[in-house]
Amino acid sequence: METASSAVIVAIDGPSGTGKSSTSKAVAAKLGLRYLDTGAQYRAITWWMLTNGVDVTDPHAIATAAGKPSIVSGTDPAAPTITVDGLDAAGPIRTQEVTSKVSAVSAVPEVRSLITELQRTIAAQAPEGIVVEGRDIGTTVLPDADLKVFLTASAEARAARRSGELKGKEATDLAATKAALIQRDAADSGRKTSPLAKADDAVEVDTTDLTLDQVIECVVTLVEEKRAAK
Repeated sequence: METASSAVIVAIDGPSGTGKSSTSKAVAAKLGLRYLDTGAQYRAITWWMLTNGVDVTDPHAIATAAGKPSIVSGTDPAAPTITVDGLDAAGPIRTQEVTSKVSAVSAVPEVRSLITELQRTIAAQAPEGIVVEGRDIGTTVLPDADLKVFLTASAEARAARRSGELKGKEATDLAATKAALIQRDAADSGRKTSPLAKADDAVEVDTTDLTLDQVIECVVTLVEEKRAAK
């Protein structure tokens, strides 16, 4: 049982394909922390808009609808869940359609404001501590996090990992996957509201030539150092 003094808030940011999700879940599980995939929340609101006929090319329409869906995230790292209006959305939010539209939806300030507040509330309700992964956690959502980690990797390595995650018709070739990743990076880094960026006080970890286990061990060590210093 962790004591309050050892509770830590860990922010893990970085672009797609750097190993954020796998690393964050494993670190949380190893250290008895909660876990939150913030990207899943943006995917969830995007999926809701697509299934409810909202024009996701129209920022005004997105802003008007942003407050309608109820998004609930389960924070057990062994079995994280996400529901939208009570429906299990874990599968539907991972489709290529959602992937291709999520940057546009998440760039709308009203969406980011609502989801950011939701994320802060979840983090505040994790007395044992939490690992929160995303793109603007250390810079915007939780700027006072105890530890900030920014994962990077080459575009080639990220494309290979992401292509390996895709199945069936969505298992595109590496060149197409790489192009899609670069396009999303540009959209996420260039948006006016809470862009993808490394916090000034974040520890950067390049995962290109590291195994997942090595990345996990690196982050676990960083968290344990922060705990020991509290």
